[in-house]
Amino acid sequence: MILEGEYLNGEKNGKIKEYNCYGELEFEGEYIKGERNGKGKEYRDNELIFEGEYLNNKRWNGKGKEYFNNISLLYNGEYKNGKWNGIGTEYYDNDKIKYEGEFLDGKWNGKGKEYFKNGKIKFIGEFLDGIKIKNKRKKK
Repeated sequence: MILEGEYLNGEKNGKIKEYNCYGELEFEGEYIKGERNGKGKEYRDNELIFEGEYLNNKRWNGKGKEYFNNISLLYNGEYKNGKWNGIGTEYYDNDKIKYEGEFLDGKWNGKGKEYFKNGKIKFIGEFLDGIKIKNKRKKK
């Protein structure tokens, strides 16, 4: 790995760029005391795959965007410990919304809307571990 950036007391501190052995950029972002903290971008095979916030060297904590490739969004929303957690939007590869709502550990959990690939609404309601929950009717 090739590193380029700022150091303080022998630790990465400030803006850093990391390259693989082929000279391809893999990460650019902020470090504090040797750990990724703050905003950053990750690349794979010269394509942007993530841009967002890092905390204590753990990728994808806070708000961020994940990409199919440099152009098409896969997910835009909140992350915790590298997984989709909180409020977010998942996209089809045609840039249409697939789901918008609540996520827990990378799965649809809570209130949300699911869409067909053409953009029309498929389902509005509650989800548990990625599965639709049918609304229960009150008994008379």
